[in-house]
Amino acid sequence: MNSALRETLAALLAFDTTSRESNLALIGFIRDFLAQRGVAAELLYDEGGTKANLYARLGPAGDGGVLLSGHTDVVPVDGQRWTVPPFALTERDGRCYGRGSADMKGFIACVLASLDRFLAEPLRLPLHLAFSYDEEVGCLGVRSLVAHLQASPQKPALCIIGEPTEMAPVYGHKGKVAMRCQVRGRACHSAYAPDGVNAIEQAAALIGHISRVGASLRQTRDTRFDPPFSTLQVGTIQGGAALNIVPQDCQFDFELRTLPDADAGAVLESIAAFARDQLLPAMQAQAPESDVTFQPLGAYPGLLTDPQGDFARWLAQWSGSDRFATVAFGTEGGLFDEIGMATLVCGPGSMAQGHKADEFVAVDQLERCMQMLGNLCDWMRCE
Repeated sequence: MNSALRETLAALLAFDTTSRESNLALIGFIRDFLAQRGVAAELLYDEGGTKANLYARLGPAGDGGVLLSGHTDVVPVDGQRWTVPPFALTERDGRCYGRGSADMKGFIACVLASLDRFLAEPLRLPLHLAFSYDEEVGCLGVRSLVAHLQASPQKPALCIIGEPTEMAPVYGHKGKVAMRCQVRGRACHSAYAPDGVNAIEQAAALIGHISRVGASLRQTRDTRFDPPFSTLQVGTIQGGAALNIVPQDCQFDFELRTLPDADAGAVLESIAAFARDQLLPAMQAQAPESDVTFQPLGAYPGLLTDPQGDFARWLAQWSGSDRFATVAFGTEGGLFDEIGMATLVCGPGSMAQGHKADEFVAVDQLERCMQMLGNLCDWMRCE
């Protein structure tokens, strides 16, 4: 691993960009890194001004070109037993350890370490850089960046998202919708339970319906994905105050992960219809203030790019692998695809190491990523 890549990765890993924290220090580092090379960057802030996306481009004016996309936030280290400092680079036995090394600061480090090569060449197409925030909590931050690109007259044509795929090109993943359901009943003394509306019992009835809907989704299958069907599951639940009080409130969160061509809206409507038509009439007859409400927590569309197209063929040449696949995790790829940018996923490391204690990316994976970016640069170079 060359010294420029090592130094850049060490700098990125040193920033605690857990999604609950600000990413501005890291974004400032990247902005300054680019400015030192004469590349201007635009920052797109969140409403509170505590986080930002970064967008930059180099090369000739005009539309088209290739976008390299990565997220700057990482998942927490709380409760994990690390044997190395999580927010520092530890290099050992051909591996680079640190939170975000695989997911996905390793890719961002490779992009930055490759910039001098791109800048030294007369490019025939522009190279775009997009580094976002809050991907780990639902691809939230990148949406303003997507809107910015959509409104631009110089929008990229192609996009590579550097999530960890062991440098194998990925053409598809499922979409996701995360929802919160809040059930309001009526509290009373448990000795007079029939006088109240038990929010936990009503939530349980709705969760049972969600389970049945989830089972029905298995009927539509696509063997390109694992599992080969859309999934629906409840992840958290809270409710009740004491055993001798009929619970007034219950809240649970659930997620739907859909095959790229599945209708998530129809699934969510079937759940809402069950609450509206089967639960609420009896609940409100007993207590008119009863209610069941749904709140979106986050969503992103699935991705399904043609693995036989020109872009896939080019990426196979750049990455040195034609082992195209799908992945179980999601990315911002579907959002870019929706605005007309052909999108594939390919990056160093494995998600098997992501989100765990002692997260790492193998040095040989980083070197393969550097080679891919070098090949991309050669392809973009003027003849």
